[in-house]
Amino acid sequence: MAAQKLMRAVRVFQFGGPEVLKLQSDVAVPIPKDSEVLIKVHACGVNPVETYIRSGTYSRKPVLPYTPGSDVAGVIEAVGDNVSAFKKGDRVFTTATISGGYAEYVLAADHTVYKLPEKLDFKQGAAIGIPYFSAYRALIHSARAKAGETVLVHGASGGVGIATCQIARAYGLKVLGTASTEEGQKIVLQNGAHEVFNHKEANYIDKIKKSGGEKGIDVIIEMLANVNLDKDLSLVSRGGRIIIVGSRGTIEINPRDILVKECSVMGVTFFSSTKEEFRQFAAALQAGMEIGWLKPVIGPQYPLEKVAQAHENIIHGSGAAGKMILLL
Repeated sequence: MAAQKLMRAVRVFQFGGPEVLKLQSDVAVPIPKDSEVLIKVHACGVNPVETYIRSGTYSRKPVLPYTPGSDVAGVIEAVGDNVSAFKKGDRVFTTATISGGYAEYVLAADHTVYKLPEKLDFKQGAAIGIPYFSAYRALIHSARAKAGETVLVHGASGGVGIATCQIARAYGLKVLGTASTEEGQKIVLQNGAHEVFNHKEANYIDKIKKSGGEKGIDVIIEMLANVNLDKDLSLVSRGGRIIIVGSRGTIEINPRDILVKECSVMGVTFFSSTKEEFRQFAAALQAGMEIGWLKPVIGPQYPLEKVAQAHENIIHGSGAAGKMILLL
């Protein structure tokens, strides 16, 4: 019998800080079973949610030990039984993995794998999963944003923010974004926003109010609710929708603000999407890739050895500018 192939992979044996991410070089390469594929990974997206899961504070706790990561891009290495949509050599990206994406090879269920068009490289492929599917879920599925409405993307220069700006512009919305660095602001304007605001400036809310006009902002996609939710309530229109995509703590708000405006505040999590919803979102995003409005912007890139640094920087960095990825 042939000896089992080994690979490098990041393993987490206990929940905690970035230091619990251990790179090992003797992890067995998994073998695809029924309806599964094995992918040789070229790049893997790093998402804030992976740091929450690693710390043990998130509602979803994997069984230890585990390998983090859901958004990989690479090439099909092998397919299990009953897989007809893919063959060895296909370029693909994923929205979930079975064995964990921070690794040289990854196992994924075939329904979480999608063809990667030639016009996008592997880095861009690794930036699609959580950012674009979350953005679409927030803006189109939950907020039911309509052409002609105004959307504020509060924290627009990271992976989900850029994805939201691109989708919103393609769907005919007036797009306002915020970012805290000059580079971030430039990226936001280049990726669909009509106007950008610096959320480090003391009076930036007044500037957004001016841009939103008398009516206010129809839809707010909020990346850091524990800092911004009270501000969002002052900006949102009557009957408007605030969608919370991210939050890292608590905040005090006055419920009267919600009551007076009859606005709604909803949370969105990528992991709540059903198989059917994933199919629907994928069809819309696939069209975006073909037409050309879906173009991930790559930010910081790290080798697998620097994974702890990546986890540190995605939370404590000085303002996002594109999507963080690991290169294999």
